[in-house]
Amino acid sequence: MLTGSNDGRRNWTRDELIVAFNLYCRLPFSRIHYRNPKVVDLARILGRTPSSLALKLVNYARLDPELRRRHVAGMSHESKSEEGIWNEFHEDWEKLAYKSEQILAQLKGVPLDQLVSQESSVDMPPEGKTREQVIQARVNQSFFRAVVLSSYHDRCCITDIEVPELLVAGHIIPWAVDEKNRMNPRNGLCLNVLHEKAFDRGLITITPEYKVLVSKYLKKSQKNETVVSLFLAYDGAPIRLPEKFLPDRDLLGLHARNIFLKN
Repeated sequence: MLTGSNDGRRNWTRDELIVAFNLYCRLPFSRIHYRNPKVVDLARILGRTPSSLALKLVNYARLDPELRRRHVAGMSHESKSEEGIWNEFHEDWEKLAYKSEQILAQLKGVPLDQLVSQESSVDMPPEGKTREQVIQARVNQSFFRAVVLSSYHDRCCITDIEVPELLVAGHIIPWAVDEKNRMNPRNGLCLNVLHEKAFDRGLITITPEYKVLVSKYLKKSQKNETVVSLFLAYDGAPIRLPEKFLPDRDLLGLHARNIFLKN
């Protein structure tokens, strides 16, 4: 294991940059600092100082368009390598998300499937799927959930519920429909299980202006107090926006046009 004493002079490897980006995705921006236990732990594994790792994370943050609007600045003259990893992930989230978990498992000396959250909902493979394909799907789903929930500080973007056991990382455009955006956190929303199901079935949508829209189908149940309090009360209300990875407006528009029940 490297000691980190030579941290300032040792160039960052591609694998180190990839796992650093993995951690960037999993941390709310407000929690990126050298005292964060997750930063300290990964820095120890990499043989880096927590301060140098935290700086890399901030360099990634400065590439995020939403954070850039808040004038987040890292060391721009030293961030070309981070920019390359950022662009690679955005071109193929599924490939590099899995790659980053593989590297992390190797660094920790544990089997890859031990890193997978027990929250993963991937079933046993259909006929023809290999064990490796199933593990990859579970690893990627676990990564997607962690990234989306952390961006919203583990709170439902509609109701503000903050009980992790009741929260899911819902896809704006379903997993099976849009392969390119399966792992894209901007195709994700942090929702409680009830509102995620309603969103998935088109009973509600979120407009490109980030407001909740309730279907006419649900509005027919205006005499039902439960429907009123859980759904109609939020009609037209703005959602809680994530700290990073803002939902893609184009994908929200597709959901509103193609999945939302207008009648």
